[in-house]
Amino acid sequence: MNENLRSHIIELFKSDLRIDGRKLTQYRPITVETGVIKMAEGSARVKIGETEVIVGVKVELGKPYPDMPDAGTIMVGAELLPLSSPNFELGPPSIEAIELARVVDRGIRESKTLDFKKLCIKKGEQVWILLIDICTINDAGNLPDASSLAALAALRDMRFPKVNGDTVNYQEKTNKKLDLKNSPIAVTVVKIGDKLIVDPSTEEKEALDARLTVASLEDGTLCAMQKGGDTALTAEDISKMVDLGLEKGKELRKLL
Repeated sequence: MNENLRSHIIELFKSDLRIDGRKLTQYRPITVETGVIKMAEGSARVKIGETEVIVGVKVELGKPYPDMPDAGTIMVGAELLPLSSPNFELGPPSIEAIELARVVDRGIRESKTLDFKKLCIKKGEQVWILLIDICTINDAGNLPDASSLAALAALRDMRFPKVNGDTVNYQEKTNKKLDLKNSPIAVTVVKIGDKLIVDPSTEEKEALDARLTVASLEDGTLCAMQKGGDTALTAEDISKMVDLGLEKGKELRKLL
């Protein structure tokens, strides 16, 4: 990180301003669009400023895990396409891609918004497996929030395909939707110097000391957290970051 740029960012923060003119706790403009991939059972495109991600949901029939014979499951994967950032390369999933997928997975799984038992077709033999694929189109900062929002929107958009015996007809969708109980929203709060911000840009991401992605429900219940960055956080830092995450989560939830 360019120390001169970091110093400039911190100096701007003293006036409650950022490089792009935003306030410290202000998001860039956000748009949510669903049904963007015709061949997917559910899909969504989310833009936060110039950051853009697309999430597709595919379903397949499979066998349940031995310890959960009456429950289906989800599998989340993230593809950080080189076209979206010069920092991304082709090859096996990077640490950043794995972490991004886990943040999205944990928010959905731990929120209990999806009843996995309702994905069971025949106990011990056949269940639905939901494949949630995240693709980055442009990385201008804050992929976790964009990806989590897009994943939830895609799940809401999902329709099950028609099934004939053991054969899935992916060309024909039914009107059956997922029964989602809650709306887990992830908000990434970043600490730079002694200030807290949300929706970090690429430059701010490079300058951060620590970050905390907070996933919460409508009633303020915390369902997941993920810490990043090299600097330790105090109990007071975490409390303030959680409070800010809950506050901003209410704003993002309205977009759905």
